[in-house]
Amino acid sequence: MHIIVLGAGVAGVSTAWYLAKAGHQVTVIDRAEAAAMETSFANAGQLSYGYTTPWAAPGIPQKALKWLFRPHSPLIFKPDGSLFQLRWLWQMLANCNEAAYHLNKERMVRISEYSRALFNQFEAETGMGFEARHRGTVQIFRSAAEVAASAKDVAVLEAYGVPYRRLRADECAEYEPALAAVAHQLAGALYLPNDGTGDCHLFTTRLAALCAEKGVVFKFNHSIERLEQAGGKISAVHAGGERFEADAFVCALGSFSRPALAALGLDLPVYPVKGYSLTVPVVNDAAAPVSTIIDETYKVAITRFDERIRVGGMAELSGYQIQLNPKRRETLELVLNDLYPHGGDTAQAAFWSGLRPMTPDSTPIVGATRFDNLFLNTGHGTLGWTMSLGSGKLAADLASGTATEIRSDDLGLSRYSGAHAHA
Repeated sequence: MHIIVLGAGVAGVSTAWYLAKAGHQVTVIDRAEAAAMETSFANAGQLSYGYTTPWAAPGIPQKALKWLFRPHSPLIFKPDGSLFQLRWLWQMLANCNEAAYHLNKERMVRISEYSRALFNQFEAETGMGFEARHRGTVQIFRSAAEVAASAKDVAVLEAYGVPYRRLRADECAEYEPALAAVAHQLAGALYLPNDGTGDCHLFTTRLAALCAEKGVVFKFNHSIERLEQAGGKISAVHAGGERFEADAFVCALGSFSRPALAALGLDLPVYPVKGYSLTVPVVNDAAAPVSTIIDETYKVAITRFDERIRVGGMAELSGYQIQLNPKRRETLELVLNDLYPHGGDTAQAAFWSGLRPMTPDSTPIVGATRFDNLFLNTGHGTLGWTMSLGSGKLAADLASGTATEIRSDDLGLSRYSGAHAHA
């Protein structure tokens, strides 16, 4: 079959990779000049298989109210003037209960663990480098209250068989030596050995090159204008002034999946949650991180690449704007300088922001639509990098009409059928 993938971020290129491996003719269409130029460009860098958890959780509404009034808040809310923003928030609040949390957690862990297995397989098969490290994640707690609250997370890890180790403050340096200098600021930590790191942009651009070697055609600088439909199917996509026909289509447009498909009557509950990052050159290797650290207080991740440190965080609900806010940079610099004051040079940092495609239940939408040949791979929130190969393989199998290797029937848009979805 000829299959068109809309979007050349990590989700779209991963989908294209598995479609090409299955023997399909594949075309990828994107408005940018190259792969991974938007949300996949400068994310936090962690492959958070063990840290996979829904934003919508019991107690989050109360926490969110407190965060909004903190000077370095991990959450920023700005009304964007749309009813969709309010509806999305209401749907998210409806998922902040124990039953929904465990249901959504199971779905997310299922995809993440599948993705982890595929990453291991991919690295073994291709040997492709992307500054990957396999040294786990250290989630640090700055207060006894945070340590106590982590008991619920530990219970979930145990329930899903995810390996972990609780750490005292002085044990953090076993995995992150530079934290020895700031152990007095910490109350404890949680170590997740199965997690990894890597440069998502580097991975995606190199994967796109491997796809091209398999015959995948990339149409860059092609903004998607509209999709044609006929007889319950998509017949063509108009992009960059051209018309492209195919047997099937996969939409992997991240936060822009919703507006792209709205004219078809598909109501995707995917909201753009803005995040920020700093990329800082390493100036002292011994004083820099070796893997990923997640600061529970600020909800900021610090990840080590070969010669760079990536600091990412914040969740800003403000619509589709991607303007850089210097206050967010201050927060990222504060956390990095607090934990690794001599590791990197923030004066040389590159400041960036991107829009994460978030669903109200935190689970991505991977599956069919009411159009027989249109499939979705979007809504991964902060875990698009972590889930990329897993959801890419799922989307490719579904578009191919092949049985998926893990359960996928509850991952599609149909789970929102009682909440304004049309599939």
